[in-house]
Amino acid sequence: MPQATNTLVEGMSFLMLNLMPSTNIRIDHSTRRAIESLAHELQVTKAETVRLAVRRLQQAQMGTALSRPITSSESSWLGAELG
Repeated sequence: MPQATNTLVEGMSFLMLNLMPSTNIRIDHSTRRAIESLAHELQVTKAETVRLAVRRLQQAQMGTALSRPITSSESSWLGAELG
């Protein structure tokens, strides 16, 4: 990860950990090890790794939704006059 990006991520992580409310979640040992491994590879915190994973899942869901054919009501709405 480029130094400037790494510094930004560290700053964001500091803010997230110190200013935002947090909670604990229970996960199995293999998932914990996977998160730790990814965090180490990415050089970010475990919390940032989870946040990134959640964002990627949300993006995948949006991609799936956007790849579906539009419905007839959506097509009508898109073809409506603006005036």
